[in-house]
Amino acid sequence: MNFLSHFYFERFAIHSQRLVGALLPDLLKNVDKSYTFHPQKSEEILFANPKTRQISEGWYRHVEVDKLFHGSEFFLEHCHQLRLQLQKPLAGLPIRPSFMAHIAIELLLDHLLIEQELVNVSRLYEHLEHADRNSIRSYLKTIAVPDIEAFMKFYEDFISWKYIFEYKDINAISKPLFNIAKRIWQFETNADQRMELTQVLIDYKAKELQNFKVIYAYIQDNMTYLS
Repeated sequence: MNFLSHFYFERFAIHSQRLVGALLPDLLKNVDKSYTFHPQKSEEILFANPKTRQISEGWYRHVEVDKLFHGSEFFLEHCHQLRLQLQKPLAGLPIRPSFMAHIAIELLLDHLLIEQELVNVSRLYEHLEHADRNSIRSYLKTIAVPDIEAFMKFYEDFISWKYIFEYKDINAISKPLFNIAKRIWQFETNADQRMELTQVLIDYKAKELQNFKVIYAYIQDNMTYLS
């Protein structure tokens, strides 16, 4: 799931460090997609401080949410259906339709959360802004992030960009989708391709995602960590 969907499960969190932890695995991947960390190996150290413990709690919930989501019938079925519909707008591009379908479903869910006012995007950014930077640095050091200051710069930039607000407009989603794909493949797109992708997303949302809330209910009902 994407940032906003992870926030959905932490929207009532009291401690900002918990929200940081819920987004941290994906934030780190944005800095370097090769990053892989296992905070549970340092649990004794991290749990000794309340703030780093809260980050770990958010991290563990992130992992569980992603596992439930990616293994769900909802995700597998929608990825299959949307993959078929993406073949035409992606024709001539090196992007795998299955990859684009995966990311598109996640961004469409974020869009729907904003559109139906199920989350407060401003609150997400407030949590990130108010989070204790020293505890974040301590956490990153403990799990052996190689360039902590590079991450912290990205973290501050992420807060200032506030691009998640843009997901309210479904017409704005094709741009980040193509940008994510450019991390893997080299290609350029034109206005017609972006418009065609946008129309597929609009149609798919209208016809197939009317019951999107079921995936959030399913995950909430099956979470075991600090549920």
